[in-house]
This record gives sequence, structure tokens and C-alpha cells, in this order.
Amino acid sequence: MSDGQKMREAAPTIALRVDSARLWASLEQMATIGATPRGGVCRLALTDLDRAARELFIDWATQAGCQVRVDRMGNIFARRAGRDADAAPVLTGSHADTQPTGGRYDGIYGVLGALEVVRALNDAQIVTERPIDVVIWTNEEGSRFAPAMIASGVFAGIYTLEYGLSRTDSSGTTIGEALEKIGYDGAEPVGGFPIHAVYELHIEQGAILERSGHTIGVVTGGQGQRWYEVTLEGVDAHAGTTPMELRHDALVGAARMIDFVESLGKLHAPYGRATVGMIQASPNSRNTVPGRCFFTVEFRHPDAAVLAQMDEALRSRLASVASEIGLTHSIEQIFDYAPVPFSPQCIEAVRTAASTLDLTHADIVSGAGHDACYVAQVAPTGMIFIPCVGGLSHNEAEAITEEWATAGANVLLHAVLASAMEVEHADSSLS
Repeated sequence: MSDGQKMREAAPTIALRVDSARLWASLEQMATIGATPRGGVCRLALTDLDRAARELFIDWATQAGCQVRVDRMGNIFARRAGRDADAAPVLTGSHADTQPTGGRYDGIYGVLGALEVVRALNDAQIVTERPIDVVIWTNEEGSRFAPAMIASGVFAGIYTLEYGLSRTDSSGTTIGEALEKIGYDGAEPVGGFPIHAVYELHIEQGAILERSGHTIGVVTGGQGQRWYEVTLEGVDAHAGTTPMELRHDALVGAARMIDFVESLGKLHAPYGRATVGMIQASPNSRNTVPGRCFFTVEFRHPDAAVLAQMDEALRSRLASVASEIGLTHSIEQIFDYAPVPFSPQCIEAVRTAASTLDLTHADIVSGAGHDACYVAQVAPTGMIFIPCVGGLSHNEAEAITEEWATAGANVLLHAVLASAMEVEHADSSLS
């Protein structure tokens, strides 16, 4: 081994960068698969279009010297070899599926940003100590098959393989059947191998970074979530003959609760989120006082204690409103997703990379669920956000700039490289 090669491998230069034009061209080409007339992408999980995207990625990864394997949930792992073939790898990637009216960057930016990391390391002839796996997770969006993030959930042991393969779409097709149809029912076990670190690059899907003028979001964790279904029961009554003081209007009760739910979110700013997303009034007639109303409530916050406070406040106010109007009420919590803290080591690697590259950055909490949030439960994990125009996502008008895309990929490059060069830390093992 020459002295020059030793220097390249032992001390990679801080001048290392991705190829901006190549990354952007890859994003543009991938966006043609499932392109919609309004400029977005419809590439539902495990459809023929999803298969086409997977095959394009595999072609590119193979050209970059990666060895590709597919597990039983259809997750794709493209491995760039490291000096120590037995060392736990660094994983980086995201998903390729979209919403029905999705954008061009949600998910796939993280996949192609990770691929660009591999290409940049190849260009610089850098040999890492550890392998690097670029991953595509199956069915992150949950649009065709519910729940979302199902394959990373199986990988992390949140769901069983049997559960994952048995999920159905609206036509009754299971994930297992869809995987077989498109040829991605892999033979590899799902999970069960040690991982040194995980990084996911993603658009923010919100407006915090753009409004604050920061280019990089150092994601410290994911919001916890609680979902509720609430029913208020009053009395159906004639709208013309029933005096106001004698009404037991369930919709009025729901209206008061909706206002209260919004106030709870504002009370726990900046991270609090409180939403009533669905409401059904009955009998839903223009000249009848509604005697029944069903609505949903969703809370999000990165602190479990705050979520508990919001829960208590919701239940207390619901009982009070029902008493004031003369209603009966019921509330059922149907989903409890704990806050997800990311690894301090991975967070610091991202922060250091952003500082090294002289990029404006700020800590941020993910308001959306991501595959990284599941994988974080079994391996040290971090995320990198870049802005998206107007905070718009899950929309055909979703947009980023080439400058933002390049900045995020460069941060990913340096964070992944730092972790992939580590040899002294004990590996984390999946169970």
C-alpha cells in the first residue's frame, strides 16, 4: 500500500464533497418513474412502478460496485465493502414509494443521497473500515398497505414477519403476494444482524428550516403520538321547535372540544401538535339538532410527560363540556407511539459534519414518522433534514433546491464516513 493511499484511507480530507450535478440528475431521472401531469410522482408500494424504481436503483448501485441483497419484506441492501468484511455496517437510506399525489423527493432523496455517498467515496478512492449498506425500506408511506413503515417495523422487531407479509391493500392483495408478483420476495432474513450506525437523509416536510434560514436540520428525535376516538351523545331534536336552552347538541360539544384541542397544541409550543382530523355528525340533516358526534384527536410531542399532560387535559375538558351541554361521552385511545430519541453519537456526527462544512444548522424534532424511528430502537440512529419549499410535502408541488439537496448529501457523506471509519466502539446488535 502506498503512502498516498494510506493517507487517503486514514485521514479523509474535509474537502470531500458529493457530485452535485450527478445527484440532481439521479433525482430527476428517478422522478420520471410514476411521474404525474402536475409534476409529482405516484409510485405506490410494490406496484410495477415501484419495481421499476427499485431496478433503476439496483442498476446504479451495481455500477457503483455494491453487492445487492433483498430480505423477505423486500427491503433492499446495497453494500459497499469495507476493509473489515465482518464489521457491523453503517446503514443509510430511506424509501422509494410515494403517496398517490406525492412529490419527487419524499423518501427517494434519502436513497439517492446515500447512493451518492457511495459514489463520492469511490471517486475519492476511500476505503472505509466498515461496510456501508444503502437501504430501500418497503412500504414506508402506508398508502397502499397499512400500517406505514411496516417493513422497517418488521426489521426492528416491532411487527412479526407473518404480520408484515399478511397486510392487505384495498383489493385484498397481501404484501407477500405483491412482493412475489414484482419479484422482490427476497430470501434474506429480516434484520437480526449487528449495525454500527444508521443515518436517514430526508426533506423536512415542514417549514421550520426554511423560515429560520437554516440549511440543515440536526434531528434529535421523533415526536411521540397519541390517537383518540371520541363520541358525544345528545338528543336529536327539531331545529325550529327546540329552544336553545333545552338542546343537547353533540356538534356544539364537538366544536368546543375542537377549539380546546387547538389551544392545547399552542400551549405546548414549539413542539406540541394537536389535531382533530375527522368529524362525523349525526343525523347530518340541516334542520335537525345533531344528537351524536364522532371525532378524532391526535397529539404529538417529543416528551412523554407532556403527552401525558395533554391526555389528562383532554379527558378533563371532555367531561366538563359533556356535563355543560347534557351529553354522554366516551373516549378511546387507539394508538400510543412513544417519543423516539436518536443516538447522541449520531446526532453529534451530523452536527459536526454540518459545522465542518460551514452550513447553517439547527436542532429539530421530526414531526413525521420515518423508518429511522423504528430502526432507532435496535441501532444507534440519526437523521438529517433539509428544507422543502413552503414546507410542502405529500403534494405534487413538493420542491427542494439543488443547493439544499447537495448540502444534505454532503452532511450525510461526512457523518457516514466518520461512523464507517470507527473501529474502537462496540457494535450494536439487533435482536
